[in-house]
Amino acid sequence: MSEFTVPISGESIKLGQFIKLASLTATGGEAKEAIAEGLVTVNGEVDTRRGRTLVVGDAVSLGGMTAIVGGVADDDADDDFFDEATADDDFDPEQWRNL
Repeated sequence: MSEFTVPISGESIKLGQFIKLASLTATGGEAKEAIAEGLVTVNGEVDTRRGRTLVVGDAVSLGGMTAIVGGVADDDADDDFFDEATADDDFDPEQWRNL
């Protein structure tokens, strides 16, 4: 059985969305069918609720693969911040604002 972690952007995600995000199925429709047929387990128990809320640490299994809901490390969140007022270059935002 293959096991891997899939980071999510928030604190929770719906089961149907997570199955697609983790590529346990190719489409959302396939995810819906697999859940309805009882082929999906969450933390070792069959769950047929597509809207079940998953949180970090939950394990979702389908077809011999297990995806663990992982959190996103936010310690690098400030690295992508750009402050136009203190930028130290020749960029003129007014020139590009209404293109």
